[in-house]
Amino acid sequence: MHRRSFIAMAASVLALPGRRASAGPAKMTVYKDPNCGCCHEWSKAMAAAGFSVDARDTDDLAAVKARLAVPADLEGCHTAVVEKYYLEGHVPLAALQRLLRERPPLSGLAVPGMPPGSLGMGEDPQASYDVHAIPSGAGESYVFMEVRPGKG
Repeated sequence: MHRRSFIAMAASVLALPGRRASAGPAKMTVYKDPNCGCCHEWSKAMAAAGFSVDARDTDDLAAVKARLAVPADLEGCHTAVVEKYYLEGHVPLAALQRLLRERPPLSGLAVPGMPPGSLGMGEDPQASYDVHAIPSGAGESYVFMEVRPGKG
């Protein structure tokens, strides 16, 4: 292998989703119901994207959501924490990558409910749902990303 090829390959590995150049893969803790298959699928997708996933089964997700101050109207199926942010529900990988790239002053992102076709909820090219941003401190949530047919 040529030196330039090796350097280019190493740089591309460091740029993989969920990777930080200085500390390896970003760590993610996922709090989920032990009997929920879609939570398991979402966690697997995050691990496949390069995150170091610690999936924790809990019978008291409400306590986790309360501790993180997840708005009740934006609650989803499971709750994950990565770096200083929480991810509520079936947040798509593209939204998480944008969050970690831009690092806005947010508490987290949320996909309320369990939208069909969202990450972990099966393949549906017609999936249509919003990813909400929850500001740190005071402020109303807003649409951070729209997932629409043809938009990914």
